[in-house]
Amino acid sequence: MEAKMYVPKKEWLAYCVGALGQGMVYAIMSSYISDFYLNVLKVTPIFVLLLMFIARIWDAINDPIMGYIVDRNSFKNGKMRPYLLYTPIPVAILTMLLFYAPNLADSQKMIYAAITYVAWGMIYTSSDVPFWSLPNALTPNADERGSIISKARTFNGIGSAVPMGLFMILGFILPKFNLSGTELEKTKYVVMALICSIIGNILFVRVYFKTKERVNIPVPEKKNKNQPNALKLIFTCKPLMLTALMGVLSAARYMFQAGAVHVARYSFYIGKDLSGLSGAELESALQANISKVSTVMAAASAIGMFGAMIAVTPLIKKFNYKQIVIVSALLGATSSLAMWFIGYEHFWACVPLLVISAIPCGTINVCAFAMVGDCLDYMELKTGVRLTGMGSAIQSFVTKFGNAIATSFIILMYIIADLDVSSISASITANPLEMTHGVRNGIFSIISIIPAVSLFICIIPMLFYNITGEYRENMEKQLAEQRKRRGIEID
Repeated sequence: MEAKMYVPKKEWLAYCVGALGQGMVYAIMSSYISDFYLNVLKVTPIFVLLLMFIARIWDAINDPIMGYIVDRNSFKNGKMRPYLLYTPIPVAILTMLLFYAPNLADSQKMIYAAITYVAWGMIYTSSDVPFWSLPNALTPNADERGSIISKARTFNGIGSAVPMGLFMILGFILPKFNLSGTELEKTKYVVMALICSIIGNILFVRVYFKTKERVNIPVPEKKNKNQPNALKLIFTCKPLMLTALMGVLSAARYMFQAGAVHVARYSFYIGKDLSGLSGAELESALQANISKVSTVMAAASAIGMFGAMIAVTPLIKKFNYKQIVIVSALLGATSSLAMWFIGYEHFWACVPLLVISAIPCGTINVCAFAMVGDCLDYMELKTGVRLTGMGSAIQSFVTKFGNAIATSFIILMYIIADLDVSSISASITANPLEMTHGVRNGIFSIISIIPAVSLFICIIPMLFYNITGEYRENMEKQLAEQRKRRGIEID
């Protein structure tokens, strides 16, 4: 007998379109903030590293607080949905400010970057945690929940391709307006942020009006001092911690997107012969190379990532999340390692390997969020408490922490390779052919050997994850019986 399905197509589709909008907003930050800070705002690599470190320390406090607020508060129109109505406008404003480069002294630029980056992270968390908690409230059916998350993560990935497309298009268009060097890059990022902020948040806010919360598991009042608090419940949930650790260890998978523009600037060159070119003609050729390399890399990673995301839905009918993560991570790691041996001088040979390397970007992004739902089922069965907001907050933190690790590796490679951006003329785009082998190879490593190591070691915690197969099926049956005994009804 098939389990009851609760969410009509138009509702889960509205949720997926909202995920697409969110993907547009988050991807411009995660994929391009390091390039913006280093090559447009031109703050020092050490400052960017410190900013990432301090922001993640704050996230370790801020994200659980947001999860606790979601779990402990309920409004007449739901526990999660109200946040989706009030956060889009501040997120849009801060995203535009994040990619605006004011004409300030270096120290003032650092202060501006720190304030806008931390503020963006705080407001985004208050939007992100309720949004990805929502599937847990849409349906009590674990398989339906996993299917919704799988589709939503796929749409989210599609949304993340929008800023990449804009980056490519603007790279071809803006040189025609006599823009070059830093001024061209400033204009490019302002336009990208404006489009992604407005369209992305309009799509996102629709979720508030088009969805319904059906599952509302009450949080029991604390009876005595010996009853575990929310943080203890989260950190003693072994499957959730293993899922989070896998997400952190696989962080370098984000470098395929975040690193694309860096290797396009300083490693790969596939454009026309630059001999005898100067001025606007040289600028146009260099920008065309960046756009072409970025576009091909975006297309290759998109094929691997989106193909994997789409494949997850039918795959989970035959395989469990653990198996999908382990096999895809092995494929991605092996392919990335092969790319390292091929080298930056053979761009087109690297492209098919990039497709394979990006597969875990799709599978892990989908499976990790679905696994969090299973982990919360496990927690509820064992303790009688379901901390949906806190669970999603942990995953939100892992995602941001992972992106910060990826960005930090990029910054560190600038330092290790001795790439001094301040020595490059602001009036013209950098020429990768003029870079030393150390610089080109160092920057190339951020999409090859570093992700390979990351994807290999992320497999380790998955070997100990056990919410699979018959155990998972029995857990869901026992949970349904427990809810029935407690008098919890599903709307």
